[in-house]
Amino acid sequence: MIAPQLRNEILAGLHDGSVVPYLGPGVLADVVSPAGEAMPATSEQLILGLNGGKPMAPKLMYEFPRAAMNVELKRGRKAVTRYLDATYGAAHSSRAALHDWLQDLRPGYVIDINRDTQLIDSYAGTPHILVLGCARLGGSDFRFKLYAYDGSDYSAIVPEQAAPGLPVLFKPMGAPKPEASYIAADADYVDFITELMGGFAVPAFVKTRRQGKRYLLLGMRLNRDTERMVLADMIYGAATPAGWALIADANDKEKRFLKKLGIELIAADCRDIIGAPFSRPPPC
Repeated sequence: MIAPQLRNEILAGLHDGSVVPYLGPGVLADVVSPAGEAMPATSEQLILGLNGGKPMAPKLMYEFPRAAMNVELKRGRKAVTRYLDATYGAAHSSRAALHDWLQDLRPGYVIDINRDTQLIDSYAGTPHILVLGCARLGGSDFRFKLYAYDGSDYSAIVPEQAAPGLPVLFKPMGAPKPEASYIAADADYVDFITELMGGFAVPAFVKTRRQGKRYLLLGMRLNRDTERMVLADMIYGAATPAGWALIADANDKEKRFLKKLGIELIAADCRDIIGAPFSRPPPC
């Protein structure tokens, strides 16, 4: 559980913009299709979905990027893109309770490593800036796609055209809309993380905005190197201490990593921050 005073401090920070939500797979645990099927979000769920419901070799089951790389090498990159489009492009799934909660708050800056569109949908009708991660592109110094939303339509922009003060939605692993762009296979992650460390995967105005922020990790598990590396670079320039992670049953590896980043571990899950039960408790 979260102490009431700490919960109030976090909520105040979300309201004034000093605290940034960082969303992981666990926030989607209560999302289901009309047939009652869970939306794939965790690494294992994504691998099984990509492989028609069948497990892959143990070394590929370890992490989705490995499995996606294997499928890309055998069947082409379009096979991975088609799967992600079909999984996250459909608009028939239920809403996550945490996304409904965030929709009421409308934070000024949110990072979401999931590839679904619920965060984007939460800001429908509200002008904002959308940043999608991308990789392995030639002829560009950037590893992101940038869009401005005017309340009805998206238009591609360059960083200098981003209007100051608008909410920023950063989806480093991409999304199916407004144009499909994904970080999925090992090669994507290698390229993206390399450019992230070099400063080319984050727009300059976001680098300025993120200085001194604290972060609230929701639905994040930190057992995989790729997600740990992305997190460490995405929160570069954070305040000291850097924020909080809600993980009910963190292991020693996660505890050491969070301590290194200056993020306080709270033995709780998403239900404690939104103040309402999920229909199905998420593994946050």
